[in-house]
Amino acid sequence: MSPSAIPVDVRGETDTSAVVVPDPLAINALAAWRTDGAVPTGTAAFSSSDMFKSPACFTRPKAKRWDHILSTEAKARKPSTLKAAAAYLKRPGMISLGGGLPSSENFPFEEISVKVPSAPGFSEEETKKTGKTLTAGKHDISEGKSLLDLEVGLNYGQSMGFAQLLRFVTEHTEIVHAPPYADWQCCMTVGSTYSWDATLRVLCERGDYILTEEYSFVSALETAAPLGIKAAAVTMDEQGLRADALDEVLTNWDEKARGARKPHLLYTVPSGQNPTGATQGAERRAEVYKVCQKHDVYIVEDEPYYFLQMQPYKANVPPPSSREEFLKLLLPSFLKLDVDGRVLRLDSFSKVLAPGSRVSWIVGAEQLLERFMRHFETSVQNPSGFSQIPFFKLLDEEWGHAGYIDWLVHLRLEYTRRRDDMLHACEKYLPQEITSWEPPSAGMFHWIEVSWKKHPGFAKGQSHADIEEAIFTASVDRGSLLSRGSWFRADHSIPEDKMFFRATYAAAPADKIDEAIKRFSEALRAEFSL
Repeated sequence: MSPSAIPVDVRGETDTSAVVVPDPLAINALAAWRTDGAVPTGTAAFSSSDMFKSPACFTRPKAKRWDHILSTEAKARKPSTLKAAAAYLKRPGMISLGGGLPSSENFPFEEISVKVPSAPGFSEEETKKTGKTLTAGKHDISEGKSLLDLEVGLNYGQSMGFAQLLRFVTEHTEIVHAPPYADWQCCMTVGSTYSWDATLRVLCERGDYILTEEYSFVSALETAAPLGIKAAAVTMDEQGLRADALDEVLTNWDEKARGARKPHLLYTVPSGQNPTGATQGAERRAEVYKVCQKHDVYIVEDEPYYFLQMQPYKANVPPPSSREEFLKLLLPSFLKLDVDGRVLRLDSFSKVLAPGSRVSWIVGAEQLLERFMRHFETSVQNPSGFSQIPFFKLLDEEWGHAGYIDWLVHLRLEYTRRRDDMLHACEKYLPQEITSWEPPSAGMFHWIEVSWKKHPGFAKGQSHADIEEAIFTASVDRGSLLSRGSWFRADHSIPEDKMFFRATYAAAPADKIDEAIKRFSEALRAEFSL
C-alpha cells in the first residue's frame, strides 16, 4: 500500500506538540511575485533567495536559532575576503584590478549548444525529431539575448551559485514546499554527496553520533566514518524510519555507555529510501518531526528521489491530470513541515536531469546557510558553470516551472513502468517460499528479503555473513549483480537477524530486468536446494 499523500504542514504550539494543516501553493502564483530586473547579471554577482521569494514569505515567523549545534570548525570560519570584495563590482564605472577574474577574451568557447526535449515530447525519439537546440553565447547579456552567458557563467562565481539559476530553485522550492518560516535560503552545491560532507563538518564534532535508519545509504555512512562520526541505528518498518523507535533511542540515550553526547542530528531519506525503497507517509513524517522537536534534534532530509514518487502498484489509478494534481499527490517534505527551521533539505538535479552535472542545492535557515556558504567559499566555491548554464537555459528560458513539472510527471510514469517491470519479474521467478518484499512507491530500489534461516547451511552452523556471501556469489556467477543488504547497515555491532538484497530498476531495460531477476532466482534455488 502506498503511503498517504495528504498535503500537511506542522505548526508548532510548543516544543513538543504540533497541529497538521493544509498549505497549498499554485504554480500560477509565480507570475505575481517575479520582478523584472531582480537578477544581478554581473560577473561573480552576489545574490540570495530573498531576492526571489514571494512577498507572502516575509510575513511568516523566523526560524529558531541554532548556535548550539554549530561545530567548532563552522564557528571559526570567516567570510572570504576576496569574495566580499566582489560586492564593489556592481558600482557603475568600476574598473576592477582587485580580483583574479580572467578576461572572457581568453575563454576559448564562443558558444555552447544543447538539444533538449520540447514539452510534452519527452522521449528520446521525440527529442531527436522535435527537440529544440538551446545556445549560450559569450556575450548574450550585453547583447540583450539572455540573463546568463559564457562571459559570466565560465568565470568565478559566488558560493550560492549564479543568481540566474538560484532564482529558479528558490521559486521551485516555494512552489513545491512553501517553507512555513520566513528566513529560509537556498544555496547551490556540488552534488548532494558533497552537501552531506559539508553538513557533517558544519554541524558535528569528531566523536559525535548521528541518527539514521538501520539500513542507510552506504556512501553517507562512509562519509561520516573518517570524520570520527558514528551512526546510531533507528528501527524501520514498511514506511521506513519509525518515530516511536527514534523516540526510544533518544529517551534512553546513555552517554556513559555510548561514550558520546546525545545525538542532535538525524539523517534520513524519506522518499524511496536508499537502500530499502521505503517511503514515509505524511502522518509518519509529522510524527518524526514531533519527536525531533521534543528532543531538539536537527533533521537532514536527503531527498534525491522525491520526484520519483510513483503510481500505486496494481491499483489502476489514472496518472495526474494536471500539474496542480501532481503537486497535491506529492508527499509533504520535512521542509514543508518545518515551523522551527530545524530541517536542512539536500536537493538535487541528479536523479531527475543528470547526475554528472554535479548541480544540487541545499535549503535551510539563513543562520545555518550562511555558515555553509563560508565553508563553500574556500572549498568547492560553486557548481560548474558548464553545468549551470544549460540548466538555466532549459529550466528557466525554455521549460519554465510549468514545463519542468511536466517533465517530472513524465518521470513519475517512467519510473512506475520500470518499477512494475521489476515487480512482475519478481512475481514470475522468485521462489516466494523464501523471498518477500513490499512494492516500492518511490525511488529506484527494490528491497528483497530472503529467509536465510531456511538455507541448508544454517542448520550446519553457517553464519549470516557466510550465507549472504554464498547467495551473492552464486548470483554474480550467473551474471546478475544485486547489492548485499549488509553493505547498508548503519550499526554493524548489532547482530543481523534478517537478510536483504537490493535491486535497482533505474538503468536496465525491461528485458534485462527480467533476465537479471531470473538469474537471481536460479541462484536462490540452487543455494536453497529448491
